[in-house]
Amino acid sequence: MSPRTLIATAAFALCATAVSATDLLQVWQAARQHDPQGAVTEASRAAGVTRHEQASALWRPHVGLSATSGWGSAQTQMNGAQFTMPGAAPVSGASFGTSVNGGTVSRWTLSAKQPLYNPERRAQSAQLDIAAQASEHEWQLAQQDWMLQTTQRYFDVVQAERRLALVQQQQQAVDKALTEAKDRFALGDVPVTDTHEAQARAQALAAQAIAARNELDMALQVLVDVTGLPVQSLQLQAPSRSVVTKATEPLADWLQRAEQNNPMLKLQLAQAEAAQQDIEKHRAAASPTLDLVAQASRDRISGTGDFGSASNTQSQQMVGLMLNVPLYTGGWRSAKLQEATHWHDKARAQLASARLQVSQMTRAAWQAVQSGQARLAALDAARTASLARLASTQLGRQVGDRTTLDLLNAQNDASAAELALLQGQIDTLIAQLRLHAMAGQLGEIQLQTVNAVLAN
Repeated sequence: MSPRTLIATAAFALCATAVSATDLLQVWQAARQHDPQGAVTEASRAAGVTRHEQASALWRPHVGLSATSGWGSAQTQMNGAQFTMPGAAPVSGASFGTSVNGGTVSRWTLSAKQPLYNPERRAQSAQLDIAAQASEHEWQLAQQDWMLQTTQRYFDVVQAERRLALVQQQQQAVDKALTEAKDRFALGDVPVTDTHEAQARAQALAAQAIAARNELDMALQVLVDVTGLPVQSLQLQAPSRSVVTKATEPLADWLQRAEQNNPMLKLQLAQAEAAQQDIEKHRAAASPTLDLVAQASRDRISGTGDFGSASNTQSQQMVGLMLNVPLYTGGWRSAKLQEATHWHDKARAQLASARLQVSQMTRAAWQAVQSGQARLAALDAARTASLARLASTQLGRQVGDRTTLDLLNAQNDASAAELALLQGQIDTLIAQLRLHAMAGQLGEIQLQTVNAVLAN
């Protein structure tokens, strides 16, 4: 047995007071701080929030500056020009020529553009806002799944501890029965088959104990990995015998809550809305756009050319409106519009499928909660009956009315009934949490409710 298993088993079996109990909320808080899954979901959520800012930025002015410097050549020839000089008559038919061979070139342009009317950009902005909302729904869904997963890991350790403790109890009882069978066989009181049956059961339990230790080691390691808590501090609490399922609202109320608040449905709805905006975006690709534009630029080239030293400088400034009217895209826009329409059909079908799935899962969780109390009562009665049968079988074996095999079977049935009751308690608690998750209401308040029925 590994040191970790010894510590965990001793804490469960002896209820050591030196280590304080670790409840479900403590494990959840530790997982939130240590489990990398939390960092993944938070980073994804933070990235999604930035899409709101991206949507707003689409309607703000875009300002750009470009600059160029290098070597270049230029030649200008003008014929048939007319020019005038002060105090002289106009001259017609004049010619002008300039050239620069391998001179210095510099150019800069400062431009600004403010969208005024752009249906395609409006659809893109709506898509980004929807994507930001979808990331929030995705985060909520991940949080609820993470909380359920952490709860299940907590109870996996509890079950593994209980299973190992019961196997060890059976081992002690079987070892005692084996010793008694050998002694009574030596006296001729029982047949040798009793000895063989006890020996076989002892070997089977030894194998079960190894498997139970391995299972506990694995469950503990998983919990330690995601919480960062030292294994020595993990004294987990099992559900008490008095697990009571609270009366729940009618199924129709839970179905309505799930329809309105389930994060998976909200996520699918957001995806369908985003697909609709994609249709609008490609439909608007043929629409005209209007932008307010401003630009300032300067070009200069200087050097030596065919006529000696020369330089040429041009400066331009403008403020105005720019109208853009798409005329023909070669069929690209219509093809993209058809594609977006099909993707929207798919998103709507996925939303309908998600509604059915959420409805079915909500019904299943509600029914599990509703039937939980009756199931627990039956399992508790079965456990009581198995303990009574074990006591009567022990007495019967002492007086010779029951065989060693009967006793071993009774011990096995009692352990199985104990584990079945624990499993039923855990299933009922998990069903309660899952029902709240389907309604989009799973949080620490619900974990506190589960904590209330946990005990050392």
